[in-house]
Amino acid sequence: MHIECFEYFYKVAIAKSISRVANDAHISQPALSQQIQKLEESLGYDLLIRSNKGVELTEKGSIVLKYADNLIRTYEAMMENLNEDSKNGEIIKIEACWPIATYALPCVLCKIKKKFPYHNYELISNSFEAIEENIRNNIADIGVIYGKPHDSSLAYYEIGTDNLVLVASSDYEIENEVNFEDLLRHPFVLLNDKLNVEKSLKDRMKKLGYESNELNVLYKSDSTESVKSSIFRGYGIAFLPYISIKKELYEERLKLIKISDFSMEYQMYLINEKNTRLSKSVSEFIEYCKKIGKDSLC
Repeated sequence: MHIECFEYFYKVAIAKSISRVANDAHISQPALSQQIQKLEESLGYDLLIRSNKGVELTEKGSIVLKYADNLIRTYEAMMENLNEDSKNGEIIKIEACWPIATYALPCVLCKIKKKFPYHNYELISNSFEAIEENIRNNIADIGVIYGKPHDSSLAYYEIGTDNLVLVASSDYEIENEVNFEDLLRHPFVLLNDKLNVEKSLKDRMKKLGYESNELNVLYKSDSTESVKSSIFRGYGIAFLPYISIKKELYEERLKLIKISDFSMEYQMYLINEKNTRLSKSVSEFIEYCKKIGKDSLC
């Protein structure tokens, strides 16, 4: 039997009226009577004497009433304990492309933590391919990537946009606005970040009639900080995610170089497995992130 039957019985026994409890509970009288009848059938005793004046307890009904309140309150305490244990014990595993994990998501996590203080997070940076695979295999609960996922079994929601912008040190000799061909006179430090920066540059060069080997690449690095360090020293120019260099732009340690005929923009998507039953904490995270993500990225 379900605890709901005891709840209805308890309320009817106290109110001595099926119609009054049915109105308060916003259910029909026949439906309420059916719930109490289920309880009587399960216990094997009549619990109520029904009449036009209302209901009265039978002897067996009086015995059940003594225990019903404790049963209900014990059940509620158990459910509250289960929920609290789930809240305190669950860790939401989030994997994101490294620029997003490092520079964009921390502010979002802080805001969601304030909204849901029982959330616990584990944030890991990873590659596009690994994130999708780990979501499919339930190694991670949520992913945040550039571009839509390739796997159709993954649900996705756009939460923001990031631009790859061209930067140089504040005293590097380059105009504040250039065209693409002007860039080929300068050395590049390339970010080896799976964002296909080099491919985008070479595709553009091909359209303009240049050979790919005419791109002057000093070196490639997986580290944003390594690229920044070289740029600070005036070794060349670089394309970096805007979210990763906002502080340096504000401090005027770096400057933006506008390109009149070229740009790179990437949408950021939150992804999760469509066919997996989500926990309450993960569902809350996703829904709130969809609501505040675009305005809360660092």
